[in-house]
Amino acid sequence: MRILKNTDIEIITSIKALLATSKKKLVIIPHENPDGDAIGSALGLGQVLADFGHEVKVLSANDYPVFLKWFSSDVPVIIYDKDKKKAKSWLNQADAMICVDFNEAKRAGKLEKKILEFGHKKVLIDHHPYPTQFCDFMVSETSYSSTAELVFDVLEATGLNKNLSQKAAEALYTGILTDTGGFSHNISKNTFKVVSGLLDYEINTDKIQSSVFHNYSADRMKLLGYCLNEKMQVFPEYRAAVISISKEELKRFNFQPGDTEGFVNYPLSIKNIVFSALFIEKDGYVKASFRSKGNFPANKFSSSHFNGGGHLNAAGGESELNFEKTLLKFTQLLPEYKHQLLETTI
Repeated sequence: MRILKNTDIEIITSIKALLATSKKKLVIIPHENPDGDAIGSALGLGQVLADFGHEVKVLSANDYPVFLKWFSSDVPVIIYDKDKKKAKSWLNQADAMICVDFNEAKRAGKLEKKILEFGHKKVLIDHHPYPTQFCDFMVSETSYSSTAELVFDVLEATGLNKNLSQKAAEALYTGILTDTGGFSHNISKNTFKVVSGLLDYEINTDKIQSSVFHNYSADRMKLLGYCLNEKMQVFPEYRAAVISISKEELKRFNFQPGDTEGFVNYPLSIKNIVFSALFIEKDGYVKASFRSKGNFPANKFSSSHFNGGGHLNAAGGESELNFEKTLLKFTQLLPEYKHQLLETTI
């Protein structure tokens, strides 16, 4: 039985012809504000392709968190925000582009136009629902826990897994670990099958766990404590909770990219809470994150009201309203979902 159930054999054959034959110059692009799955997928895949013989560079629209900068991968990462000249140069040289962990070009932020204008073959490897057609070859498999898990099976299907190494396995394992919340959600039998395959490369899982989850700054921990004590509102009558953080509060705690990673999950630890939201004030918009338990569709809530989407239990979006009005909008929406939230099974 084929693992890649939604991907035609012809697509895999085309990707194999593109990536598993002659050596090329390749650019791999994760989504804007890369998380563990995005950067882990990009570096894991990139390392395999580099070990095959391709010249590979990862190009990210903006920087990624410090706690994801310990990878032993040899693949260089170009940050577009910091070095546009080098980024544009590599885009002009690249023979093919691979987009990982996002389902539409706008999710790459400032690289959206570069992706759409790229004149050579483009490959998409992603697990988010409702992808748009912006690549020539699309591997879109929503049943996967993470893009990293999906990358592993794509490598196997194309025969590129022969070039898997400890460095690549380390990055792919990190992607799965982070996108499943430490193997707490969105997992399947195949997830553990892939993890078992990655463990064959003798990766140090204790080191990865420590590097990802025990590598924060004191300021980040103080920000978390402040949010839980001062900025979390709990609505037991709706089985919901929300955390909101203003730009001024981020500045007060010396915010660095990635410092709020995982904050949205904390309210779900409260007894009988099944839906959690996090709103962060940015320049010109408010970033939204949603998490849920059971069968409450965080993705549909986000797409309906906050111009976003994602998975059943994990979604993101944004609001063009100001910070206060965004928070008010969320709280005013809860009565509309009361019956569904009360009926949610865990």
